[in-house]
Amino acid sequence: MRFLPDKFTSLLVATVVVASFLPVSGTFAIWFDWATRIAIGLLFFLHGARLSRQAVVQGLTHWKLHLTVLLSTFALFPLVGLLAGLLIPGFEKTAFYSGILFLCVLPSTVQSSIAFTSIAQGNVPAAVVAATVSNILGIFLTPLLITLLFAVQGGEGGVSLDAMKTIFLQLLAPFILGQILQRWIGNFVRRHNRVLSLVDRGSILMVVYLAFSEAIVAGLWQKLDWHDLEILVALCCGLLVIILLVTWYGSGWLGFNRADRITIMFCGSKKSLASGAPMAGVIFSTASAGSIVLPLMLFHQIQLMACAIIARRLSEQAKQQMHIVSAE
Repeated sequence: MRFLPDKFTSLLVATVVVASFLPVSGTFAIWFDWATRIAIGLLFFLHGARLSRQAVVQGLTHWKLHLTVLLSTFALFPLVGLLAGLLIPGFEKTAFYSGILFLCVLPSTVQSSIAFTSIAQGNVPAAVVAATVSNILGIFLTPLLITLLFAVQGGEGGVSLDAMKTIFLQLLAPFILGQILQRWIGNFVRRHNRVLSLVDRGSILMVVYLAFSEAIVAGLWQKLDWHDLEILVALCCGLLVIILLVTWYGSGWLGFNRADRITIMFCGSKKSLASGAPMAGVIFSTASAGSIVLPLMLFHQIQLMACAIIARRLSEQAKQQMHIVSAE
């Protein structure tokens, strides 16, 4: 059972530390920004090339489960985020409220959702499809929901027409091109999944370094203290607990069996750092992206630690039930 941060989270922390002391600036910042954009485009191209359309079509037959996961990811999460701004005094005016809203409209994770579902002995094929569909729809829904949430909470921001154009060129167009070419290169990309993992993590680190460099230059650490971080961690923990409880008990109330409830809980409670960090680099200005990404980074590690404990406990419960049945 893992309580310490994983290697990638440690790299993220190291990236923030490096950006704090050696922020990128000047001409090199311009070149690094272009390199980051290319890495993001390559990432979404490879995701499109890897995704099998046949697997998605076959899995869509369990539409009630997938609809429940999508409602949790793109409706329940944003609703809780809005309520946090309304119920917590002064939270709407903080620099990190936009980051919480952005976190709430991101798609689910793929790898960890499937892994935890498997450990807990849930419906793994359904988890594969649910997480995949969530990520595909997230490319379209996340920018639209960000605009809607900013309008509802009355703040400035959202996605302009120029930003929508950039989103199409950097995210949608590479993804669609990958889907078109996946018939010929899909098997090759899937066989070399390690390359996709390197591009995946590398692009995130580049986005984080660029975002925090700009934020440091703009005085991020002068605006943030340990008390703010404690509140942010508490908010991320509270948000995760609410979603876990609603997805677990709500899916039971809707009549899903145990395996499906496990899938709904793990797929419906995750937020993807792999999708979120590149999207933040596209949707928001680099000066504000640092404060936007920080809540997501914290939530990412919290969800991994909490869900690892829950998955292991559910696995042990399943083994005990199997022993009881076999003894009878």
